Amino acid sequence: MFNLFGSLMKSGPKLDAAEVVRQVSAGTALLIDVREEAECRGGKAKGALNLPLSRLHLCCDPKSGHFDKRLSQAQKAGHPIYLYCASGARSGRAAQVMRGNGFEDVHNLGNLGAWQSGGGAVVR
Repeated sequence: MFNLFGSLMKSGPKLDAAEVVRQVSAGTALLIDVREEAECRGGKAKGALNLPLSRLHLCCDPKSGHFDKRLSQAQKAGHPIYLYCASGARSGRAAQVMRGNGFEDVHNLGNLGAWQSGGGAVVR
């Protein structure tokens, strides 16, 4: 039987969270928190953009008036884009949405705990 939740969690090889933290800290990768704004009040990864999955389709569509130019800047610079949420499911779906809008180097980090396990700071 097809497991939708499991398929959304999978995003290729397991990411090295410490390497993701290093890249984001160095400014050579973009980190996006796809949780809703209210969820971020408890804390989010330092340096992460908050682009909730509920409106990500608008933020990553260049034809939309809500397009976030930071996404295309990262892509043009050759920087990978890492996504996370509360469990990893929404960030898996977000990666699919972004790929559907032409973003290729997009990866599901999983959850905020993965960021922290790599030594990443959380800001409130």
